[in-house]
Amino acid sequence: MVVRWADCEVKSGSFEDPRLDLRLIRMIEALSSRPNSPPTEALDPAGLVGAYRFWNNSRVSPSAILRGHIEQTAERAACYPVALAIQDTTEIDVTSRPSVRGAGYLASPKRRGLLLHSVFAVSPTGVPLGTLRQIVWSRPLQELGKRHQRRQRPLEEKESRRWLHGVTAAATRLASHPHVVVIGDRESDFFPLFAASRPNNVDLLVRVSREARRVEHAARYLHKALEQAPLEGVVELALARSGSHRARTAKLAVRWSSLQVHAPVNGPPGNSVTLNFLLVEEIDAPQGVRPIRWMLATTLPVKRLDDALQYVQWYAFRWRIEQFHQVFKDGCRIEQLQLETADGIRRAIATYAIVAWRVLWLNLQARQTPDDPCTAILTRAEWQVLYAKFHPRLPLPETPPSLREAVRMIARLGGFLARKGDGEPGTKTLWRGLRRLDDLAAAWQLAQHRPREPSR
Repeated sequence: MVVRWADCEVKSGSFEDPRLDLRLIRMIEALSSRPNSPPTEALDPAGLVGAYRFWNNSRVSPSAILRGHIEQTAERAACYPVALAIQDTTEIDVTSRPSVRGAGYLASPKRRGLLLHSVFAVSPTGVPLGTLRQIVWSRPLQELGKRHQRRQRPLEEKESRRWLHGVTAAATRLASHPHVVVIGDRESDFFPLFAASRPNNVDLLVRVSREARRVEHAARYLHKALEQAPLEGVVELALARSGSHRARTAKLAVRWSSLQVHAPVNGPPGNSVTLNFLLVEEIDAPQGVRPIRWMLATTLPVKRLDDALQYVQWYAFRWRIEQFHQVFKDGCRIEQLQLETADGIRRAIATYAIVAWRVLWLNLQARQTPDDPCTAILTRAEWQVLYAKFHPRLPLPETPPSLREAVRMIARLGGFLARKGDGEPGTKTLWRGLRRLDDLAAAWQLAQHRPREPSR
């Protein structure tokens, strides 16, 4: 019996009605085959009606949709000695559809939508493992313009508490894991995060935004104290392609220091905490490229240059969660779904979280284990039609192509040129290629008068 990958990501019994389990499995299989297509194209008429009924069903909760996927994420994380739990927040903008009920205001007061905060697990080598937590909320329109009042609220009522809850969720989901490192960008740099208690297996790695905070040092301020720290060495960091920036290797000067930080005067009372701070600055950056300058705060021990390089590399993997959110919005086009309530959008976001992880994992796993057989991700019909497409004069091989070969062929279907200087394909060409592959595989099996195999 073939076990479909979607069966593993949906927990049996998540819903009171077992038909909802089956509906969810069929939805994520179809949507992942065409991740950049709207549901009207990715699903057949009956499937489309079923999907919108599912998303509008009040008996379906986002937590139930993600329950099985979160458990599978924890199982995948258990295969590695360190699990990186990356936090980030993004906006789901539905301004173009003012009829959506329950949408709030966004960073721009004239925009409307929801806010999505994800905790996304990644291996220590950068392989996406899946979602650990996801919360979606809206800012009430009646609170627009009352920012000064929100600052006076207790922490329990502020949006910034999501960073604390993210750490708690990572610690809970990965309670039996030997070492979890929670990573956040500059928005997560606030004192209560570092002062809060954590399990012994959980550490923090956060990019500093408040470089002028007071510390116990003769220089008085954090940035001055770190700039006075001795140069510990120069390391090289491989940077992946990001947007219009090509992949490159950056040469970084590294400094670090252990410093005591006091609770802010205008914040909630608290004891001082001792943190390790890293300052990495790029040397000889290419012309026209903004040099890297990262100041990182961490609870991890920094004793050697190798430690510093490891933590800088882990922080560089923070880009994975931005790729995850990009697949959500640009690939799966979550903001364009014709749903009329915020609750319906929340259920759709939970569904597409599984699809977005699958697309991102497919691309990056091929880089980590390029020689694995592609049968781990493709059916026989899928890899055969791929091979026939790009090798029309050759007979089909007995042995399926490698994972890397298959992913590159899929990306070529989506516009990837596969030239020597092009590097590895990105997620955009991959999700476009998956759409074409789904059509080709269907035609291939139809031509052979064989029933369609389930997606693996």
